[in-house]
Amino acid sequence: MKKRKIPQRMCTGCMEMKPKKELIRIVKNKEGEISVDTTGKKPGRGAYICKSIECLEKAVKQKRLEKNLEIKIDEELYNKLRNEVTDE
Repeated sequence: MKKRKIPQRMCTGCMEMKPKKELIRIVKNKEGEISVDTTGKKPGRGAYICKSIECLEKAVKQKRLEKNLEIKIDEELYNKLRNEVTDE
């Protein structure tokens, strides 16, 4: 029996390739709204982050999420991401 290919995505914090299911997806839709995508299926430009506070802080400090999504991200979304990461 064939093994299924596991989709890999790069974390914007640590820049490591990891399985898609282990990462949190942040999406920018056509209207320019940014949201946390828990299902991984929302339409729009996506960026991925590990479920660790270190990766999130590194991505925030170096503005990698803003570069990947090509938009200014407000502190409210970063706080929402911090809560998402620390809950798990």
